[in-house]
Amino acid sequence: MGGGGVGDGTAGRRRDARRNRELLVAAAREVYAEWGLDAPWDVIARRAGVGNATLYRHFPTRAALVDAVFRDRLTGTMDAGERARAAGDAWQGLHTYLRAVFATLAADRGTNDLMTTRVEGVEVLDAVHAHNRETMEVLLARGRAEGAVRGDVTVEDVLFGLAVLGRAVPALTAVTGADAWQRPLALFLDSLRPPPTAPPTPASPPSPASPSSAASPSSAASPSSASPPSSASPGAPVAAAPGLPGEALTAAQLGAVLEELGPHRAPKA
Repeated sequence: MGGGGVGDGTAGRRRDARRNRELLVAAAREVYAEWGLDAPWDVIARRAGVGNATLYRHFPTRAALVDAVFRDRLTGTMDAGERARAAGDAWQGLHTYLRAVFATLAADRGTNDLMTTRVEGVEVLDAVHAHNRETMEVLLARGRAEGAVRGDVTVEDVLFGLAVLGRAVPALTAVTGADAWQRPLALFLDSLRPPPTAPPTPASPPSPASPSSAASPSSAASPSSASPPSSASPGAPVAAAPGLPGEALTAAQLGAVLEELGPHRAPKA
């Protein structure tokens, strides 16, 4: 008679537990991609072929399940941020980074929820949001210094605009196509550029036929014809915000807005 029955039973239970966890993570990844983070847990358990009790035993909180499902994808976003910071040209780094972020936002509704709203208790997500903010601060500061980014735009301006635009990506790609986000992102990026400054118009030489025309009041440059001053001085203080209406968001206000957005709702039947 063999004496390893108890040990074999324990090993079998561990294998079953490991298999159930893998099934739950895979099912949650599929369901979150389709529904967003508001997906009911019973749908995830049913997709995995286990009971709700098994789901709660492995993942007692939503944050624990979200972390298990999205950790690798979210850390990939931080890798893209590091590459953008190392770019020799700030504008190129910003352009490449935001395209990488939007490709992630377009991947599925669950990832979109994570990147554009707040989910409490997911450590890797907190790290990604902090890293994303630092990346934007670095690239915007360098862009202003290089004259590639308007001087009155703040990090909160950009993060808010990206969150709002990013929220529409799943619906946009579902209706049109997988790469439909590229056009609105290009328009958004253009809005960060300094406004163009028209070069001064050279004075016309007086006509030999009418020497008095040089002294004519109508030939003098009027204030309305002068070239408008640029509002995009790289060294301009952010608080002045020339050319933009209203006041810039604070970091606390931006966080409150993202919390109010909430996850995507379940898809229509």
